[in-house]
Amino acid sequence: MSRASFLKDVFLCSLGAYGGPEAHMGVFLDQMVVKRRYLDEEELIELIALCSLLPGPTSTQTIVAIGHKTGGPLLGLLTMIVWACPVLLVMTALSFLYQFLDMLDISRSVLRYVGPMAAGFIAVAAFRIGRKVVTDRVTALLLLFGAGVTFFFRNPWVFPAVLLSGGAVMLLLRGEQGMWHRAEASPPWRYLVLFLLFAAGGAVMREGGFLPAELFERFYRYGYLVFGGGQVVVPLMFSELVEARSFLTGQEFLTGYGLVQGLPGPMFSFAAYAAGMAAREGSIPFQALTAIAGGVGIFLPGLLLIYFVYPVWNSVREIRAIRISLRGINAAAGGMIAASAALMMGAAGFSGENLAVFGATAALLVSGKIPAPLIVAASLAAGALI
Repeated sequence: MSRASFLKDVFLCSLGAYGGPEAHMGVFLDQMVVKRRYLDEEELIELIALCSLLPGPTSTQTIVAIGHKTGGPLLGLLTMIVWACPVLLVMTALSFLYQFLDMLDISRSVLRYVGPMAAGFIAVAAFRIGRKVVTDRVTALLLLFGAGVTFFFRNPWVFPAVLLSGGAVMLLLRGEQGMWHRAEASPPWRYLVLFLLFAAGGAVMREGGFLPAELFERFYRYGYLVFGGGQVVVPLMFSELVEARSFLTGQEFLTGYGLVQGLPGPMFSFAAYAAGMAAREGSIPFQALTAIAGGVGIFLPGLLLIYFVYPVWNSVREIRAIRISLRGINAAAGGMIAASAALMMGAAGFSGENLAVFGATAALLVSGKIPAPLIVAASLAAGALI
């Protein structure tokens, strides 16, 4: 197997990966297991389990782990670049969308239905994740707890506190003897050191007042605070970027989130759009630099963590406390997504036509008969024609 051949398969996965982490896993199964046999189905399931235990973009970490397994750390890094770059470049370009429309004197009303459509995507994501994570009364209560707290309290520190509380509650209520044991392993500590250095250094750079550095720190923090992928990071980003700092409006945020639904690849690529929009008052190179800083920032912690954990996974995976706490974290995260759907529908506006778009989007997604890119295209066409 040549490195170029493997990366070609990664590129094919990137072009075909619509629909979020769950759908991405189906693409990996078809391309990397069935067609190319880089690993078997059991190994893929184990990698998915590993990446589900880590903060960051689950599908991205999974395909990076496949690259690491196949050809070591360098191939893992190249895998990340090939997997994420296509959609990151598109989302960076889309951060110039509003300037482009103004330049051509095209009304921004063409985008007016993208907001309620995006809220429909988030609502369906909350429904699907809720079905998956609610397995008993405790997880149901944790989901309601996550939704209620994040709906009424919009401070940025609330989000990690809710997630950690979910994990702690699950450990307290489902605790048992033998949950913890010493794992015999020698992890590559250099990656954890780099992870911590970037976290500390980003906080220092943010104080310098240089916007790309500030947004790199913010998106790096989003990357290590969130379990479960792109849908889970949305409420945290909305709270900080829209409500707290006004880097972009609620409608602009929803437009970007709606457009990324129609693109293949990782949903964390939304960071490039949001960061670019935050810098739209600057020059074109400055806006592009800021978009790149946001994109690199949100993916970097997940890359460093999978490099740190993957070599010792066989030992760590047997620690039951990690699996138990993750059930509580995921339940609380499901509630956060449900709250964000309500908040973002409020940002779009509860007019009759917006509610109709929201309902139609949710119904089409649940039916599974219309692919996401066609739904996005239909909302844009409706905005242009109606």
